[in-house]
Amino acid sequence: MKILILSRKASLYSTRRLKEAGEERGHEVRVVDYLRCYMDITSHRPMVMYQGQPLTGYDAIIPRIGASYTFYGTAVVRQFEMMNVFSINESQAISRSRDKLRSLQILAREGIGLPVTGFAHSTKDVDGLLHLVGGAPLVVKLIEGTQGIGVVLAETNQAAGSVIEAFRGLSANILVQEFIKEARGSDIRAIVIGDKVVSAMKRTAQEGEFRSNLHRGGSAAKVKLTPEERMTAVRSAKKLGLGFAGVDMLRSNHGPVVMEVNSSPGLEGSEGATGLNIAGMVFEAIEKKDAANIARKTRSKIKH
Repeated sequence: MKILILSRKASLYSTRRLKEAGEERGHEVRVVDYLRCYMDITSHRPMVMYQGQPLTGYDAIIPRIGASYTFYGTAVVRQFEMMNVFSINESQAISRSRDKLRSLQILAREGIGLPVTGFAHSTKDVDGLLHLVGGAPLVVKLIEGTQGIGVVLAETNQAAGSVIEAFRGLSANILVQEFIKEARGSDIRAIVIGDKVVSAMKRTAQEGEFRSNLHRGGSAAKVKLTPEERMTAVRSAKKLGLGFAGVDMLRSNHGPVVMEVNSSPGLEGSEGATGLNIAGMVFEAIEKKDAANIARKTRSKIKH
C-alpha cells in the first residue's frame, strides 16, 4: 500500500517510528509537511498539491496534526477524504478532540466518567463556577492548552479567582475542574487503535508538580487496566470517532474519569514504557481496513 504521513517533521520520534514500521511491513510510506500542502478545490476533481506535484495514488493517510495548526491540518485531511483516501483519524474527529469543551460535552452525553467540570464566560460568575465544581483545590485549564501548558492548580478559591480573571483578561476560554487528589499526581495514558486498547502506561508527576506530562518531567511505567478503565478508553475514542487515540484518565474514588482524548498521541513514552510496537499496530489496523474494503467491493460485484 501507498501510505502518507502528514507531519511537520520527519525527524520527530512518532513520525520516524511510523515510517519505519510501515516500511518494515512492506508499504511505501512518505512523510509530507501538511502546512506546505495546497489544495485544488474543484468539483469532481479535488486535489492536494505538494511542491508542485499532485499527491495521488495513496491508499491511506496517517494525520499527525499539531494543536497549533488544527484548522489548516484538518482542511488537508478533509481534502484527502474528498479524494476517497482512508484516514486513520477523520478530519471531523480530530476537530472534535481538539476542542476540549466539545469533546467533554460529547463524552458526558454518553455517560462516560468525567471530573466535575464548569465553563463560564463572565468573571462576574466566578463564585458560582467555583461552587459548581466543589471549590478549591481545583484545576483551571486553557481550552487551547496542550502538554500541560495552561493548566494551573489553584489551592484556594481566592487563587482560583485570580487565575480565572487573568486568563479571561487575555480573552482566553477556560475550563474549571475538580481536583482528583486521590490520583496523587498520576494519570493513565491508554492507546486505543480501532476497538481495543493496545497499550497502557501510568504517568507520575515529578516531585512538587501535579501535572504528569512526560514533557514536564513526569515518569512512565507499564500498567494493567481494569475492565472498566479499558471499556472507558475504548468508548471515549469511539464516541469521538477516532481510530487511533491516546485517552488520558485518572483513577478516582468513583471510578476512571477521562481528562482528555488525544488524536495525535506520542509514541515515544508509550513504546518506551511498554516495549510494544505501537507504530506497527497502526499499520495493522490500516491493513485490516483495506482488506475489509476489498472484501466489500468484491461482494458488491457478485450477483445473487
